Amino acid sequence: MVMTSFDGKSVLVLGGSRGIGAAIVRRFATDGAKVVFTYLSSPDDAQALAAETGSRALRADSGDRDSLTALIASLGPPDVLVVNSGILGAGDPLDMPPDAIDRLFRINTLAPYHAAVAAARTMPDGGRIIFIGSANADRMPMTGLAAYSASKAALKGMVKGLARDFGARGITVNVVQPGPTDTDMNPADGPQKDVMHDFMAIKRHATGAEIAGLVAYLAGPEAGIITGAAYNIDGGFAA
Repeated sequence: MVMTSFDGKSVLVLGGSRGIGAAIVRRFATDGAKVVFTYLSSPDDAQALAAETGSRALRADSGDRDSLTALIASLGPPDVLVVNSGILGAGDPLDMPPDAIDRLFRINTLAPYHAAVAAARTMPDGGRIIFIGSANADRMPMTGLAAYSASKAALKGMVKGLARDFGARGITVNVVQPGPTDTDMNPADGPQKDVMHDFMAIKRHATGAEIAGLVAYLAGPEAGIITGAAYNIDGGFAA
């Protein structure tokens, strides 16, 4: 793993208690950053991760716009914002409750926008905003995920626009789009592995550390000219 120094940098990770988010927290903490992360439904995991990494865990619902933006404002200027919070929401669109679909878009699409704007109000010049999207923004080979793929595809347009909005300040805005990744929700040896691997050129799940490595690169000094971009890290799932 190539290490990047984030000594003295303030990093906020929304949705950091498990899976990809926890890997991102570990990476930035290992690289010397002062990390704050949010969680919603996994307090034990969050507190254990905070103790392990020396980071700070705060409970927040990314679906509650006003409380989320107030929390961001209360934390002081972040050098790096990573928005990883998201929900899946799979099922027959004829059967999915409309309120569940609305909440999916609030968390997956609206929360990244409002969080980015709230963070940019105080973020220093040269800051970094990184969304965690999904390779399903570019390829949807299964049924039941129309709303999910749409909610993640919207982030591609969002980073293009915000890159223009914040570019004069040297703030970059990008989206990382993982494919199948080894987490508690989608284990590498789970029942869907063969189906997912059939869609991939490299037939294995990514690790959380691999996703975190790309995030760290985009947050680092060598990526200051990269903005408005979407990066698939998916073993060729969307190829």
